[in-house]
Amino acid sequence: MSNLQAGYKQTEVGVIPEDWEVKSIGTIATIATGNTPPTHDTANYGDVFLFVSPTDLGYTKFISQTEKMLSKKGFAISRHFPKRSILFVCIGSTIGKCGIAAEELTSNQQINAIFPSSAFSTDYIYYAVSAAASKIKALAGEQAVPIVNKTQFSETVIPLPPTKAEQEAIAEALSDTDALIESLAQLITKKRHIKQGAMQELLTGKKRLSGFSGEWELKLLGDIAEVRDGTHQTPKYVESGVPFFSVENVTSGDFANTKFISEAEHRFLTKSFKIEKGDILMTRIGSIGDCKLIDWDVDASFYVSLALLKIRKGYSPSFMCHYTNSALFQKEIELNSLQSAIPRKINLGPISNIKVEIPRDLSEQIAISSILSDMDAEIAALEAKLTKIRALKQGMMHNLLTGRIRLL
Repeated sequence: MSNLQAGYKQTEVGVIPEDWEVKSIGTIATIATGNTPPTHDTANYGDVFLFVSPTDLGYTKFISQTEKMLSKKGFAISRHFPKRSILFVCIGSTIGKCGIAAEELTSNQQINAIFPSSAFSTDYIYYAVSAAASKIKALAGEQAVPIVNKTQFSETVIPLPPTKAEQEAIAEALSDTDALIESLAQLITKKRHIKQGAMQELLTGKKRLSGFSGEWELKLLGDIAEVRDGTHQTPKYVESGVPFFSVENVTSGDFANTKFISEAEHRFLTKSFKIEKGDILMTRIGSIGDCKLIDWDVDASFYVSLALLKIRKGYSPSFMCHYTNSALFQKEIELNSLQSAIPRKINLGPISNIKVEIPRDLSEQIAISSILSDMDAEIAALEAKLTKIRALKQGMMHNLLTGRIRLL
């Protein structure tokens, strides 16, 4: 007995409406593969025509700029892809990335271009092949250089609504969501640039906040914070217990997903050090100079690849954490690191010798950090909204591209 909803049928792409069809990409579109003009002839390259590679795809729907460009000479010996061609990566680790040409352009041989028949909506086909990306990538199998050949790609099937009008309605709904995602991503980029500018001015004293004056002082980080390192022992990890922080937690900012050690081992390891709210964790082996303010109540241990900065009385932990993101601080990290060490490394003594320019007045430190923290909070809220909208789009794609929700 069938459990299918009335009006739907089971197909090789899943359950779709009875009046929808399943067609291979090759039957509804012409497919061409890009090529690379000889690189030994520098005259082939310039700034006239877009030359798409996998690194240019996956960020926005429409491709209007590329890392490399061709001259008129280089474009003349390339395969020309007309405006609104669909571009799909079929070779390499990023198989499945795609976009639509905003103008006439070309690509390298890692990319297939799709030119849909006029009977079908280009935007709909773009979303349909995007949704099929994981299945297409699986066709490459386990190879040193993953490849989905042109025949395999051409034979990939997608679901199709019966009319171009319905295809366009689906594409329009998804395009509206894409436009919202892109505008939000651009706003986040703008806010980050504004914050970078504010950091450059506020953390160097170039711009003083109203009500504050006087000279800043040059201190050593060791004067501002007690610097300690974590355990040199590799602990025995357990499924659950006390969090054990590592470089990855600091660089990602993710302290929800950590390794764990037993309570007994934690107590043994923290005899000589203890992470407390208001401390700063800094990466010092591998990735160096990334910092995270511990602004929550915590009971955890950490590895030797991290340094613990216990900020002394009279200094703002929040200001110091913002300061670690400044160009001045990062320059000091480089100067004090072990230049020849592999992986990169900075020892505790040199960390203590890092020079820091800081307001004498604690209230100025707090005022500066408050402004920068507010900016961080605004950016974090926008990023959370962007994540939510991207998840919403995935749900929309599933429902609209399978006909679970009909717009016409």
